Amino acid sequence: MKGTRAEKGKKADAKLSVKKKALANPKPVKKGKPAKDPNKPKRPPSAFFVFMEEFRKTFKEANPNNKSVSVVGKAGGEKWKSLSEAEKAPFVAKANKLKSEYNNKMNAYNKKQAEPKKKPVDDDEEESDKSKSEVHDDDEDEDEDDEEEEDDD
Repeated sequence: MKGTRAEKGKKADAKLSVKKKALANPKPVKKGKPAKDPNKPKRPPSAFFVFMEEFRKTFKEANPNNKSVSVVGKAGGEKWKSLSEAEKAPFVAKANKLKSEYNNKMNAYNKKQAEPKKKPVDDDEEESDKSKSEVHDDDEDEDEDDEEEEDDD
């Protein structure tokens, strides 16, 4: 006999108390990834993906009834592996061209990001050399003068 009913009841109570403790102390919420910049250039496709763009078109023409994405991917992978270096050369060249364009765009993007953001200039700071506390003191003095004039009336 594995255990009495009383022992099984104690085990169940222990499990429930563990669950209650877990619910009472929730885990801290993790911070997600920082938001992606929509202006950042996308990475260029590799030679294989350049090949796959063309291969998908030809495969769909040859097999119009095929709806499975995995079949197209597998067939493309098989074809890519069977190609010689000479047959892969135009795709590699196109991928290198796209990569150089991407690098130029990234350099421009990084320069733009590195530029310090210009702060709006306050007109108050340009008009006088007084500190802000002196400016506010003058304002209070004018208010007091206005009140005295009102009392005289």
